[in-house]
Amino acid sequence: MINGKKIAVVLPAYNAEKTLRQTCSEIPPGLVDILILTDDKSDDRTLEIAQELSIDHIIRHDSNRGYGANQKSCYNKALESGAGIIVMLHPDYQYTPLLIPAMCHMIASGLYDVVLGSRILGKGALKGGMPLYKYVANRILTFIQNIFLNQKLSEYHTGYRAFSAEILRKIRYNNNSDDYIFDNEILAQIIFLKGKIGEISCPTKYTKESSSIGFLKSIIYGTRVIFVSLGFIFHKTGLIKNSLFIFDEEN
Repeated sequence: MINGKKIAVVLPAYNAEKTLRQTCSEIPPGLVDILILTDDKSDDRTLEIAQELSIDHIIRHDSNRGYGANQKSCYNKALESGAGIIVMLHPDYQYTPLLIPAMCHMIASGLYDVVLGSRILGKGALKGGMPLYKYVANRILTFIQNIFLNQKLSEYHTGYRAFSAEILRKIRYNNNSDDYIFDNEILAQIIFLKGKIGEISCPTKYTKESSSIGFLKSIIYGTRVIFVSLGFIFHKTGLIKNSLFIFDEEN
């Protein structure tokens, strides 16, 4: 707990049996109040290992619903549990849990609504094993989105994020995609609401156990990122309404 805010770390898991134990072991002790894991019907022993660890809430999907749906279950449970700060940490050990305190303090200070663990700040992405084509695509898409969304973020595609409970309650994330584009949609929604986004440099590790989408899915994802950005502009200018950016106060 920081500044009276409960801290929840959520683990959207899928086939993470080889890295889950190590990831959880490196979460700084004494800081996290609630640990939540959602297993998206893994084919391996992820669920069994999770049950052996000190995880407060384990949610099991009865079918493989997708990366976005996995996050929805995590955030819903975290908010229901009274968390004031929610950190999404991938259990594949691609991102270091050691940055959780710094990210939470940035939220607890009231200066930021969201903090992103950026792989691009510094020079760690390629050194950490990010495939070159992913790095190039990341830079191109980020450049385009910074123009369309009028931001100066170093990247939009990191899976390491901390949110204030207040900002999550303001957006209708349960209506977002169940697929990988969920990450991009939720950031665009927060930017639309003028949420304050901070970044922190994060080393990354790409191994054979790291979750990653293939080349074809990357192309589909990149195309959908452009559509999210265009939808943002069209809705903001009033040209075409987009349900992604219609919130409760507009209904």
